[in-house]
Amino acid sequence: MQIFSRPQQAVRQVSATGAVRPLEHLLELRDGLRTYCREYVGPTQEWPVVCLPGITRNCRDFEDLAPELARTRRVFTPDLRGRGRSDRDPDWRRYNLDSYVADVVALMDHFALGRVVIIGTSLGGIIGMTLGARHPQRLAGLVLNDIGPELDPVGLQRIGSSVGEPLSVVDWDAAAERARVGYAAILPDYTPDAWQKFARRIYREIAPGRIERDMDPGIARALAEYRGGPQDFWQEFGLLTALPMLCLRGEWSDLLSAATLRAMQRAHPQLQTVTITARGHTPTLDEPASRAAINAFLATLPRAV
Repeated sequence: MQIFSRPQQAVRQVSATGAVRPLEHLLELRDGLRTYCREYVGPTQEWPVVCLPGITRNCRDFEDLAPELARTRRVFTPDLRGRGRSDRDPDWRRYNLDSYVADVVALMDHFALGRVVIIGTSLGGIIGMTLGARHPQRLAGLVLNDIGPELDPVGLQRIGSSVGEPLSVVDWDAAAERARVGYAAILPDYTPDAWQKFARRIYREIAPGRIERDMDPGIARALAEYRGGPQDFWQEFGLLTALPMLCLRGEWSDLLSAATLRAMQRAHPQLQTVTITARGHTPTLDEPASRAAINAFLATLPRAV
């Protein structure tokens, strides 16, 4: 992995099939932790995109979407602290929104990204809303993937329970089966091969016979603390009414209700919304409807230069 002190050193790498290959970075944060980030080098005329995953997920959720977007722009897909190849935080209390927002701003500063479009899944969308409210000059657009300013308690309870489940399995077949059991209601059309691919996005092999979810168990403790706190972000959302925004909602979502989505449209009349059929919380962004909506939204934004 490389750390580029000057972002312009990054050179676009393309595979034999034409797909953009990511560069890999380890960036040191203000508190000494390192965060892992993939950079998909693309043209600079359009606003760069930063993709932020859900609470237990990592940058691999975007490994199919990012190369497609990089045909027209630079794309960055970090692992949030405590996930993937980013460092685990020795203090679980720092798994909080303030830390995540500061980490993303630090990443943007490192790569000299003045303004970006954030594509945020679940927690990633909350980070995007909060960053936009605190630093409005840093966002050119925001895509919310099955998240809004109000969290349905049913979905929050389900997510909290799943985060606390055992993290280790013995092989990839067991990982795929555990993923299927946990997500089949959300992804009903997945094949055995799709579950294998899905499992490799959320688990990693630590040693022979030991495959673990790719996250720090301390995140579950932090979430348990959060569930007793405020669960709406209407104040932040209200500061974003001038920001171009797209919200995707899974048809069966238990975290973003249809009523909340309607309230978002009333508060932000220019908000674009798309319902992704046969999906719960959250769409994977591999669905054709998700891709089409994101590409169409990005095409409406003014050019960066």
